[in-house]
Amino acid sequence: MKFLHGLAVGLGAAGASLLAVLGFGLFVPTAAAPPPLARIAAAIPAQAPAESGFGTIKGRVVYGGATAPRPKVLAPAGSNIRDAPICAAQPVEEQKLFVDPATKGISFAFAYLPKPLGQNPAAEQAILNRPAEIDQQGCKFVPHNIAILSGQPVVFKSSDPVPHNVRYFGTNNAQNIALPPNGKLEVASLQPERRPMPLACDIHPWMNGHIMVFDHPFYAVSGADGTFTIEGVPAGNQSIVVWQEAVGYVTVGGLRGKAVTVKAGEVTDMGDLIVDPTRIRQGLP
Repeated sequence: MKFLHGLAVGLGAAGASLLAVLGFGLFVPTAAAPPPLARIAAAIPAQAPAESGFGTIKGRVVYGGATAPRPKVLAPAGSNIRDAPICAAQPVEEQKLFVDPATKGISFAFAYLPKPLGQNPAAEQAILNRPAEIDQQGCKFVPHNIAILSGQPVVFKSSDPVPHNVRYFGTNNAQNIALPPNGKLEVASLQPERRPMPLACDIHPWMNGHIMVFDHPFYAVSGADGTFTIEGVPAGNQSIVVWQEAVGYVTVGGLRGKAVTVKAGEVTDMGDLIVDPTRIRQGLP
């Protein structure tokens, strides 16, 4: 019997069946069948998936006074200023605070992540493929403020039939560009800046604006009604800065920004960010 038992074990299940057919009623233990895949999966402890994907941050920069202030008039229409037929065709107004009378939204505020956690290469490449443009129209910079990605081509142009210059000056960038009437010049790349970089035309000293240069694609400039939207933001805990030139930092935290949680596939709405009129810098209405 010991011999048959050993023989059956050596032959495996097929050998056991053969011995049974030959009349040897011998029980031979066999290995248990493996559990179904469902039982294996159930036996593995469940783990929370890591946060991934992209979400959106939105908000609105709003003037907190009872009524929207009118821009300060620096020179009335028809004034005897340089290139008056072009520059004084309309009143020359202060350009540091743009408030929509209907919504009290503040335009041209920068909203951005100061130190984003994560990347979005597709969003970055889409921006790099699209040149930015800063025009000079009626002796004003159009747009007044602009945000760009480092490496993105920037076209400085003039739609005016008078000479202009473009001077920008920051920590990592500085240049003075002469533009003839209806001229154009492309700058291949600007380096990132931690703060908005002033933009000026020295020929017409009331002309001003800002350029903010980023090393990531997570930024926006508020529109006419004060709204801003930053899409494609990596999900997780981020921080956001909102800056407006007549006020400075609208959000708490200064350069570090305000904490915000972004969820994949969702919109994080910061609501209305109210600008206290008492914080408006002197020299503005």
